[in-house]
Amino acid sequence: MTENTKLNVKVVAALTLVHFTGDFYSSFTSPLLPVYVDKLALSMAQVGLLTGMIRLLAFVVQPCVGYLADRYQTRAFILWGVFLTVTCIPFSGIAPNFYVLMAVLAAGSAGSSMFHPSVTGMLPLYSGPRRGLCMSIFNTGGTLSFAIGPVFISWYVGRFSLEAMPWTMVLGLMSILFCLRAIPMPVSEGMQNSGFWGSLNESLGHVWKPISLIWIVMVLRAVAGQSFITFMPIFLVQKGYDLISVGFIVSLFILAGTVSGLLSGSLSDSMGFKRIFFVTHLLMTPALLAYLFMPGAFVYAGAFIGGFFALATMPLGVLMAQRLAPKGRSMVSSLMMGLAYGLGGLFSPLVGKLADIYSIETVLFWTAFVPLITLIPIVKFPQLEKEA
Repeated sequence: MTENTKLNVKVVAALTLVHFTGDFYSSFTSPLLPVYVDKLALSMAQVGLLTGMIRLLAFVVQPCVGYLADRYQTRAFILWGVFLTVTCIPFSGIAPNFYVLMAVLAAGSAGSSMFHPSVTGMLPLYSGPRRGLCMSIFNTGGTLSFAIGPVFISWYVGRFSLEAMPWTMVLGLMSILFCLRAIPMPVSEGMQNSGFWGSLNESLGHVWKPISLIWIVMVLRAVAGQSFITFMPIFLVQKGYDLISVGFIVSLFILAGTVSGLLSGSLSDSMGFKRIFFVTHLLMTPALLAYLFMPGAFVYAGAFIGGFFALATMPLGVLMAQRLAPKGRSMVSSLMMGLAYGLGGLFSPLVGKLADIYSIETVLFWTAFVPLITLIPIVKFPQLEKEA
């Protein structure tokens, strides 16, 4: 494998655009669930099946694609993945029944899971000496889209109707045309003949212990972060905040993560990963508690502080794993993003059940202490300093 020693701004921008575009369309589903329920008379069980399917696809598809992307030199996973996302999800607006709705959302979610490992695996090759900063910019593309996408699609459907959703794919198709010209052919790691276990051993065998530690930390971070993203809006409504205020509060939480992601990625180029992981995860618990208990208008500040620390290390886990396993860049990216996110999301039903029994406030209070558990594996992280 030959890496570029200089930053290639055009390729990094194109990869970030893929990330932004795919996640922008993926973010349409959650805010439109009430509209789907009203149009198709969906039961809560069907809504649960839809959301569970999306998380399951991220859980299953990304590691499989990550394995294949490290073995084969092709842009198919990137281009077909983002194409499925930007075309299938808009067609959910004209789905005539639950089964068609589930089919198009499944195809769109599978597409999202397809492009993530490939683009994340390619990014370090074109980042030059600023890998931390470039990974943070790339991650910001996805995080920012999840802050903007729900606002856009809610306005669009309210203004033009659900049936007009297919027209939104025009924006995505224009993005794909640019990326088609800007993204080069991925670099193969030459493991086509190794077989699954052989290639897995070659890429991860000698570093499986630190990779496992990073993965555990990323899963626990996802449990805490997704629990607050999922259940805090319901808790805020129960406290008397109106829906517009709640939407703005949630956007602040996510936007704060884009700021901290950029900052942590830039600092990792000079300070190393371990110190940033330890400090941010140590402060994550008081930050989330501040979000939970800030009264009145102070909740906006609490949301920003909570999101700032809860989402700060999202790009660092991927980048650190790629540094440890350079021959399995796409595979470890899928482990740290898709598999960790999917597994963290699978805890949501348990968190919800506990909230039914003990109240949302009580469960979120104890969930805020989960990041403290991660300090144990973080202490055992290898010390990876700035690259020469």
